[in-house]
Amino acid sequence: MMNERAQRLLKTLIERYIADGQPVGSKTLSMLSGMELSSASIRNILADLEGMGLIASPHTSAGRIPTAKGYRLFVDHLLTIQPLEELAMRELQSSLQPDSPQRIAQAASTLLSDLTHFAGVVVTPQRSDVAFRQIEFLRLSERRILMILVTLDGDVQNHLLSTERDYSPSELIEAGNFISQHYAGQGLGAIASLVASELRELQGNITELMAAAVRFGQNSLGSPSDAVVIAGGMNLLNVRDLSEDLSRLRELFATFERKTELLKLLNQGQEAQGVNIFIGEESGVMTLDECSVVTAPYRINGLVVGTLGVVGPTRMAYERVIPIVDITARLVSSALSY
Repeated sequence: MMNERAQRLLKTLIERYIADGQPVGSKTLSMLSGMELSSASIRNILADLEGMGLIASPHTSAGRIPTAKGYRLFVDHLLTIQPLEELAMRELQSSLQPDSPQRIAQAASTLLSDLTHFAGVVVTPQRSDVAFRQIEFLRLSERRILMILVTLDGDVQNHLLSTERDYSPSELIEAGNFISQHYAGQGLGAIASLVASELRELQGNITELMAAAVRFGQNSLGSPSDAVVIAGGMNLLNVRDLSEDLSRLRELFATFERKTELLKLLNQGQEAQGVNIFIGEESGVMTLDECSVVTAPYRINGLVVGTLGVVGPTRMAYERVIPIVDITARLVSSALSY
């Protein structure tokens, strides 16, 4: 177990390194820590911290830098959270007003990016699991139907369906009414197994439209490209810790483009009660080994439906990023609930 002196030196070292990105030496620690310790005593403590895997010595410097393990101890036990500045709070409150989930997700990811200067990410409510209140079908042209889906939270989603034959307006009204009356309150993807046997018993004009709607719910609504909104990825080009290795940065951008690994990681954050932090290799995503991901779940009427957060370097100002993510999640929850 670390004693108080070692904890204080580790906290001072990490805060200094986060501030200027330079390895921290014993002389600097002696001045900043406020403890009356000799340089020899400080060096002995640093050697112990290094032996514990909490700090490391770069080959080109006599100073030390924190490891991912050191950051983890710092975040869990030593961090002093700073209250969010009033201007940032006002910006969040004014921008995250009640609206459709997709627009709120876009606004939230942009705000997270703007306030932290890193990449803001939001996992939108998985549409295949979002219950609908009503479905309507509108004929656009022969064999092209617009499916209008109104979710329980009032979001209106429009999706284009291709059908095998043309439909009259009365047939489309009948199909929409039937599906809304029998399956409202459930998600398109979730009702697939429920309606498989019933489709054979439905009238012909309803069967194909019902099958097309369910098929769309299974195949499209929960895709990673739809589910993850990313803003400000290019901000990471300005982060020295990441931009020094352009090949790794390109791999990181490829991860943003694919979104699959990012979606899986962010979905883990839905299980957290509040802010969750993945530091370096903790994410399990190789391209994020030099990054930290700070996430928090958000809710609709108390039910967790998505996750939002920030992707940045491990050397980030956690004391500021954590409250930004936490408060954004709370405001998004408030804007989406009714």
